[in-house]
Amino acid sequence: MRDRPLVYAVTLNWNQPGDTIECLETMAEQTYPNLRVLVVDNGSGDDSVTRISSRFPEVELVQIPKNRGFAAGANLGLRRALEEGAELMFLVNNDTLIEQQAVAHLVAQAGTGVGILAPVIYYADNQDRVWSAGGRIHPWTLDKYHDQLPTIHESEQTFAEDRDFVTGCGMLLTRQMLETVGLFDERFFMYYEDADLCVRVRRAGFRILVVPSAKMWHKVALSSGGSDSQTERYWMARSSVIYFRKHARGVQWLAILPWRAGSAIRTTARLWRRGRHEAAAGYWRGLRDGWKTS
Repeated sequence: MRDRPLVYAVTLNWNQPGDTIECLETMAEQTYPNLRVLVVDNGSGDDSVTRISSRFPEVELVQIPKNRGFAAGANLGLRRALEEGAELMFLVNNDTLIEQQAVAHLVAQAGTGVGILAPVIYYADNQDRVWSAGGRIHPWTLDKYHDQLPTIHESEQTFAEDRDFVTGCGMLLTRQMLETVGLFDERFFMYYEDADLCVRVRRAGFRILVVPSAKMWHKVALSSGGSDSQTERYWMARSSVIYFRKHARGVQWLAILPWRAGSAIRTTARLWRRGRHEAAAGYWRGLRDGWKTS
């Protein structure tokens, strides 16, 4: 890979111009020199396009007539980046803030055999607490288990660590990987599209790395209405069923079925205890619709 390869930063906006502008402000401060930024507006019904274009006229903005979901919107941006010759694509949520050297640290760790690199992501409202540092996927249940990096000072280290998965909230994707594995599966409207991609990436023999020296901060679940909202529970449930049906093989079902049934019961009980009855109903609709999705 040549020095300072072209990196395209791709972010999606849906009726959140304030958050997107804040994200773009941190993107504009990146120290990496060969960086272009692309915003995909996913069918916003407000003044997002006007506000973002006015604040950042130099940023490329592509509009989609209606909200097609995260995977489809991200794919549109990734295809555009590939067409423009990008060797690396930094996909980020619009409700994030990126540390100035994050892109540079990620690119420095990109090399032969690497498919995805990710920063350590912290909570925006508790900036020393890790939200995601990637993790592992259980070989039997296919569930994701996050590594929390117990000491924040590990952000000072420069070496990268292998993971089974990292979150689509922030990931640097290599051209070679995308041309080999393909883009996101657009059946995932929201959630699990990143886990699905990571499973495919690992099966294709590429490495997935988390880079502790690269840091981001995430506002967490704004696009779906917040944690445990009806919308979040619906899409999380629907996408989980698609994910497990797609990747479970043979005897893995002997572990997955009881494990997921127990998870459904625990989730429903938790939502009812908190008085989130509509979210519980949305969760079960999501499970039903996930089974119906081919």
